[in-house]
Amino acid sequence: MSDRRLDYIELLRQEVSRNPHRLLDVEKEEEQEEAPPPRRTLQALCSIPRRLAISAGLGGTPVTPQLIESLRRILLGGNFRVFDYEWRRAFFHFREPNSELAYALKADGGGARAIQMVVQARIIKHLLFARQSDSDGQTLHSLTEIGRREQDRALAAALSDSLWLAGQEASATVTLVTEDYCITSHLDYKLDTFTERLQLFTFSEKDAITSFILDHIQCFQEEGSHGVILFLYSLICSRTIERLRQDLDSPTSYLLHLSPGSSVCRQSLLNLLLTGRASPHLFNGTRHFGQDGLPLQRPLQGVLSRSDVGYLRWSREEMERGALPQVGSMLKTPRFPVWVCSINSSCSVLFSATRSLLSDWRAEHLFQLYYYSGQSSQTATARLTVGERHTSAGLTGIRSCFIRHLFPVSCTDTHSHHWEASSRDREGDPEKRFPSLEMTIRTKWDGAAIDWNGASPFY
Repeated sequence: MSDRRLDYIELLRQEVSRNPHRLLDVEKEEEQEEAPPPRRTLQALCSIPRRLAISAGLGGTPVTPQLIESLRRILLGGNFRVFDYEWRRAFFHFREPNSELAYALKADGGGARAIQMVVQARIIKHLLFARQSDSDGQTLHSLTEIGRREQDRALAAALSDSLWLAGQEASATVTLVTEDYCITSHLDYKLDTFTERLQLFTFSEKDAITSFILDHIQCFQEEGSHGVILFLYSLICSRTIERLRQDLDSPTSYLLHLSPGSSVCRQSLLNLLLTGRASPHLFNGTRHFGQDGLPLQRPLQGVLSRSDVGYLRWSREEMERGALPQVGSMLKTPRFPVWVCSINSSCSVLFSATRSLLSDWRAEHLFQLYYYSGQSSQTATARLTVGERHTSAGLTGIRSCFIRHLFPVSCTDTHSHHWEASSRDREGDPEKRFPSLEMTIRTKWDGAAIDWNGASPFY
């Protein structure tokens, strides 16, 4: 060893003897440099508040990369598509408890509104017909006497209803968000800092599902929870990807339609929420033959069973084109007098407090219907009085009335409807002459006379 090398080692020994604590400080600095960077917090990675993320110790099954890709494809059509801002901010938020709209959810707009309104229909069904045996004794007033805890119970019951149906009344899955990532990003997938944290909880008893959701109700109804997306993931996992592909007409179909500004629910998703099956069509049963009488290469799936809550659909644009789809009796006549209404592509809820309306024809002579649009601008439940229907009127007569309105000179019609007479007194605006909600009601009660009881028509 050279003299220069020995001199250097001797200098080091002298330095250590003079500063014995210096070596320990250097070792600490080296340890800090080699330590991995601090773990990024949930706050930095995900917009969901920490209080709404569950602990991994709660149990359940972590989401897998394969399931995440399947969820993206069946919902949005691809792994690189993610939910937009309106979807991510959507949750199940009630109006003030013990108020005139205590039963009602807020659902102002966006593609998630359709899901919120189906849940709203099930909430109304629960509050009106599940809490007491004497269902016909309930009134609209009973929906205003709802406290915070009763709101929570009603929401939990409504969510579990749809999940249990989707799982064929044998099992259901609830998805919640954990504090930790279950998967990391790869080249074929776009992270959204939300889906990658899913934890799945599967139950074989409906009461257990309802109880679990109630225990974690804040994960669906607080701001920042992504509550509607969580429920949607739960719905798909309850149905399973395999059964969903069997429900749909095409193996490449998906449940959300990308439209300007947002993603909107396809009919198959609405049917999944209402009936437990993602059938793409509104007619009853399965069609094996086309309009030309020839066998179809793949049968068209309709609605196979009567739903708990119903569905009505009307569109002014479709009516004027003569392309309004017919809703089958399985959806038009549900077990309970509550209907989700798709009116000009906007969802709302129509309901009656009289359950016998669907089983006693005498109740149809004169009855009350109540309407809630979900919009914050509505401050009270609308009450409509519906008169006895007239079988001579129907969609053909309604459409001919539209044709006469659009082409008053060139078209004539031999049908006469009492509700047309009152419409002539209104202004020329088609919505004022033929309010869309009234037209929707008449798809169920042909030719009905409808009184708004002093309120201005809206939908």
